[in-house]
Amino acid sequence: MEYTTLSDYVKRMRKEYNLTQMELSEKSGVGLRFVRELERGKQSLRLDKVNQILNLFGSEVGAVPMDKSKFDV
Repeated sequence: MEYTTLSDYVKRMRKEYNLTQMELSEKSGVGLRFVRELERGKQSLRLDKVNQILNLFGSEVGAVPMDKSKFDV
């Protein structure tokens, strides 16, 4: 399975659906500033708003298994 950053995924899907940032903002019900920050990779974002955008593309934020060797548990 190929992994990508959230910002890259949203930008790629927006372009695949031929949407401008403004159109994505309007269709998802979030502000244009939020879309821009998300696509720039802002580190802290409201998950409910992220999911509003992802829902347009049939996705949602979820837990992803990580390599446990990276942790001291």
